[in-house]
Amino acid sequence: MHDIAPAPASRHGRSLPIARLATLALVLALAACKGEGGPGKDGNGEADANKPPEAVPVEVARAARRPIAASYNGTAALEARGEAQVVAKTSGIALQVLVDVGQQVRAGQVLVRIDRDRATLQVAQADAQVRKLEANYRRAMQLAEQKMVSANDVDQLRFDLENARASLRLAKLELGYGTVTAPISGVIATREIKPGNFVQINTPIFSIVDTSRLEATLNVPEREFETLKAGQAVQLSADALPGKTFEGRIDRVSPVVDSGSGTFRVISTFDGGGMLQPGMFGRVRISYDQRANALVIPRNALLEDGNEPTVYTIMDDKAVRSVLKLGYSEGQWVEVRQGLKEGDAVVVAGKSALREGSAVKVLDAAAPAAKSDATAGQAAK
Repeated sequence: MHDIAPAPASRHGRSLPIARLATLALVLALAACKGEGGPGKDGNGEADANKPPEAVPVEVARAARRPIAASYNGTAALEARGEAQVVAKTSGIALQVLVDVGQQVRAGQVLVRIDRDRATLQVAQADAQVRKLEANYRRAMQLAEQKMVSANDVDQLRFDLENARASLRLAKLELGYGTVTAPISGVIATREIKPGNFVQINTPIFSIVDTSRLEATLNVPEREFETLKAGQAVQLSADALPGKTFEGRIDRVSPVVDSGSGTFRVISTFDGGGMLQPGMFGRVRISYDQRANALVIPRNALLEDGNEPTVYTIMDDKAVRSVLKLGYSEGQWVEVRQGLKEGDAVVVAGKSALREGSAVKVLDAAAPAAKSDATAGQAAK
């Protein structure tokens, strides 16, 4: 019996469609794997690379017109224009002390009375000696007319009389030292004596300060020499009196610049007798020029990363660095002489996250703070 070999598969048999299905399944599986792991919507591929960067949120203010003043600012302690030490010119017991610390006194007012019993006796002795010598001198003159006294004797009596009169004046002066008076008008600052104390000659017993005028002395750099002149207005704010401003004037300017420090002295005066007191620490502002219609921006818009004054402006929703030429500075405002025009927006918040060309999202695009403040300032004037 012979084995019969199987016939070859037909071209149109069942085996061919099965192979095709297997191949198709393999292709689909590979495609699915590629879709899950390759670049796509949720991966790190081409879609993320083409995604635009997020805009940086910023706040802006617009360049606006307002008055601005040029000024010099400094600090100084207030000093009394006049000050005097009251010194005892004689020794003795203080019988009366008529004033105390903080009391206002006027020039010539009696402050202390010192025991003058001894001085009174010395005046009486000197006066008696003068009367005696005056009588002797009159008699000598009569005798001289009768040629009974020599001219030398008359001259000696005259000299003795003049000396006695000088001694009397000295005794009266010493007696007057027992009444101590104020040399200037002002306020008693210190008192070193009490009733019953023994007072030594040439010992300070009071100090008086004249608080009617107070002075503030500034050491100003020589570059300001041509701008600060006597008579210019000065504003003072004292640390001890927050929120209050006091008006004064430049009283005098030193004509000499110190070669060591490169500064000169400017002395301003202020009315005293009120809240301002000697020794207070003050901040002085001297305005020497003003522009009524200056283009200004907030000081906090300036960048601090270079030598030239620079700001970020907004153009087509992108940050653009602009170099400025500045003018005067006053408070929170700076004057722009070149680099901006009125209405330009400058970034005041969010500057640190910006670079040239950074996309920005303006949070406060219409912040005309400078203009509104200027209007308020003019209304206040």
